[in-house]
Amino acid sequence: MLRIFKRAIQDILVNSFLNSVAIVTISLCVLIISAFALFYVNASAIMDFWVRGIRIMAYLGPDVPEPVILDIKQKIRNMNGVGKIRFVSKEEALETLKEQMQQQASLLEHLDANPLPDAFEIRIRDTFRNWQDFEMLASRVRSFPEVEEVEYGQQWMGRFMNLLNLFRLTGYALACLFFMAAVFFVANTIRLVLYSRREEVEIMRLVGASEGFIKDPFYIQSMIQGALGGVIGLGTRDVTSLSGNF
Repeated sequence: MLRIFKRAIQDILVNSFLNSVAIVTISLCVLIISAFALFYVNASAIMDFWVRGIRIMAYLGPDVPEPVILDIKQKIRNMNGVGKIRFVSKEEALETLKEQMQQQASLLEHLDANPLPDAFEIRIRDTFRNWQDFEMLASRVRSFPEVEEVEYGQQWMGRFMNLLNLFRLTGYALACLFFMAAVFFVANTIRLVLYSRREEVEIMRLVGASEGFIKDPFYIQSMIQGALGGVIGLGTRDVTSLSGNF
């Protein structure tokens, strides 16, 4: 086995240029795939964190009777994924707005009527992390006739999800492209090495060498190329990540 391994190393050194191209191609393949995978994992973690912190604001129409408000509140509380629900009257909302505006709060004192609607503030359970389920819950809340509008940052979250899906599809496409390129370069490198040593291979066959004895060094050579390419690609990604942190 050690002899076969030495022969594989010798073949790599003799055909250093072709083997270097194959190793660099594998490195780029591993680097790009792992970089996109790392980005997707981190972006998904950020998405989960945002979903856990998001609240749904359900704004009611004017003059909704108190019994109806209590009935809607109870129905929303019983929905899957709802952690807490709090009724926010328009008077409370106006006071909160004044506190947030601070020095500009005097602008609100000249209003003839309170323009803010009554609303429900809905908090989601920590275990409720699927964005599709989150949108389904918001849609169910919106289905009440008394609810005029539901707000939970759906526009910017939708754009972020589209961007995340775009990166995922791009990562898949580049991964397939570089994988095929790596297979092409490795296969052609082995083919060229076989061609350059065709006389030696024929002699070994004539003296009775087995197919395994002839082919094993080339298999090991491919494994060495893959291992070196993987180590270089992952090492480059880790070094780049550490440099970015500093």
